[in-house]
Amino acid sequence: MANYNVSGLITLAELAKSKKDSWCVYILKCSDGTYYTGITNNIKRRIHEHETNKGAKYTKGKGPFSLVYQDKCRDRKEASQKEYAIKKLTLVQKETLISSNS
Repeated sequence: MANYNVSGLITLAELAKSKKDSWCVYILKCSDGTYYTGITNNIKRRIHEHETNKGAKYTKGKGPFSLVYQDKCRDRKEASQKEYAIKKLTLVQKETLISSNS
C-alpha cells in the first residue's frame, strides 16, 4: 500500500491518527454547583477518572458530575485554547455558553 495520498484517499496511518486524536473541551457541573473545564481525547474515560477521584485535583470529592458542555476540536492545541478561553469567562458567561449549546 502506498504511504502517500492518492485521489483523496488517506493512508491507514493517517486514518488511525485521525481517529485517535479527536480532542474536545468539556465542562462538568459538580454536585456543589461549580463548574470544571477540561480537555480530553476520550470523554468517557475522563469522566470515569473524575468520578473515581483519579481526575483533576479540583473535582475530588465533588461528584457526581453532569456533562453540561462538550465541543469537538481539530487537535489538542485547539482544545487547549478553547479551554483557556472558557476558564476566563465569568459564571454568567459560562452558563450562557452551556445553555446555547443545549
